[in-house]
Amino acid sequence: MNLMNSTAHSLLAGALALSLVIPALANEGDDDDYAAEYRNPDPWEPVNRVVFRFNDTLDTYALRPVAQGYDRVMPMALNNGITNVFNNLGEPKNLVNNLLQGKFHDASVDLSRFLMNTTVGLVGMFDVATRMGLQRNDEDFGQTLGAWGVDSGPYVMLPFFGPSTVRDGSALAVEGYAGYSYRGQMDHVPSRNTALGVDVVDTRAGLLSQERLIRGDKYSFVRNVWLQNREFKVMDGQVEDDF
Repeated sequence: MNLMNSTAHSLLAGALALSLVIPALANEGDDDDYAAEYRNPDPWEPVNRVVFRFNDTLDTYALRPVAQGYDRVMPMALNNGITNVFNNLGEPKNLVNNLLQGKFHDASVDLSRFLMNTTVGLVGMFDVATRMGLQRNDEDFGQTLGAWGVDSGPYVMLPFFGPSTVRDGSALAVEGYAGYSYRGQMDHVPSRNTALGVDVVDTRAGLLSQERLIRGDKYSFVRNVWLQNREFKVMDGQVEDDF
């Protein structure tokens, strides 16, 4: 309970700061610049493309080969189990953000899933909650800010982290400060780094099958799909395709 209270206070403080900073960034310049910026979700495209090439090169020669090897050697059951464990570790984040958005039914589902999968599901290795009809939510502080009416701001390609926006990139920093993920609760540095490494590789391996969908300019494809998916999540699926 103390963790949840401190987390909520940290997130609320961060939200207040971002609600002041993001509109100021969005309104830089005159009205024509502002209108042009919001007709174009990617006004910083030249810089974003440079960062994208850096990330893509790092992925091509380091992360992707590791993920491919991981996917080949890991038995399917164990692979799914590890994915389930990290999904379970993400339930507190879902819970906190659903509470902040006032989605109390979803928050109760998050709590039930975490308790059930941690105990009956053997620390999350088995997703018994889904089999019982409790579908997993996917919430973060960027979505919470969006639900509160904070505009996304321009598209930003972050080094190492990948696609984001001014709002969501700032929310990542607030989440890191709040420390409500499993990384913020692990004091043993080697264990924390090992868990983070496995999490990253497991996540990347899960994207291998989606790469064949990429068509045309890779940068534009990734940007447009990410923005559509992000808006879909912020609006809880109630959004039209504007990109």
